[in-house]
Amino acid sequence: MTLTEDVLKSSEIEGEKLNEELVRSSIARRLGMDIGGLQTVDRNVEGVVEMMLDATRQYDEPLTGERLFGWHASLFPTGRSGMKKIAVGNWRNDAEGPMQVVSGPVGRQHVHFEAPVAKLLNHEMQTFLDWFNEANEKDWVVKASLAHLWFVTIHPFDDGNGRIARAIADMSLARSERSSRRFYSMSAQIQQERRAYYDHLEQAQRGTMDITNWMAWFLDCLGHAINGAQTTLATVLVKARFCESIAAVSLNERQRLVLNRLLDGFEGKLTTSKWAKLAKCSQDTATRDILALVHQGVLKRNAEGGRSTSYSIALQP
Repeated sequence: MTLTEDVLKSSEIEGEKLNEELVRSSIARRLGMDIGGLQTVDRNVEGVVEMMLDATRQYDEPLTGERLFGWHASLFPTGRSGMKKIAVGNWRNDAEGPMQVVSGPVGRQHVHFEAPVAKLLNHEMQTFLDWFNEANEKDWVVKASLAHLWFVTIHPFDDGNGRIARAIADMSLARSERSSRRFYSMSAQIQQERRAYYDHLEQAQRGTMDITNWMAWFLDCLGHAINGAQTTLATVLVKARFCESIAAVSLNERQRLVLNRLLDGFEGKLTTSKWAKLAKCSQDTATRDILALVHQGVLKRNAEGGRSTSYSIALQP
């Protein structure tokens, strides 16, 4: 679940929306998971999954130029970014001018950042890689923040720098935990705080090289991601306990659907009309579904009656 979110949200930050089912199928296939309904391979999805799995599952392997070239080639299997042909699996060459991050209409663009010139890339990237691979690192969480900022500031590729920077940060976080498995998604949290993310990047890159604000924001964002994961895990545990408590109850698909919505934090009161709308069924069918669950002790009728009759879960999740 977390890896799926990482892949989806890291791409979404760059404005690319991937198909969730294809991402889930690609991850399952590569992890050797035997699940039904695997979707047909999509090469663009496969590339992002390949990169994220390599970064997090092989977190203790050195980060090298060749490894980064492989990640980049996976992201752009056709050798193009949209309609534009790019240098794939190699550093940018600035053949079309300096690498700039810009916004705004043609003729009135705002330059947010200009990267180091291409002739410096071999030296800059070797310095970065030597630093990242130092074996005596004491705080890989702090290093994740620094590595992310440093890499996107060098901006060594024609495209894909943001996604690769986030993969490098995830790799560093995996090293900090000595585990390839995490229960939070940093990319999903960055997507939620996308405007602040770009604001702090620009401030750090255009200012006095004082990166205190960037570091504080990154670590704060990480804290939000971890707290959000704890809330999600708590919800999963509640659902698991509830499912165990009604294991002997026979449910139809409509009942499963609506009970799941109730456990997710259904807003307002559950009535027969809301059940019918959620389950896409008639009012009579909704009434039968509800009364069957009341009879089996899964739902209970709330105190108010008449036209405002509503129901809630009777068993404690």
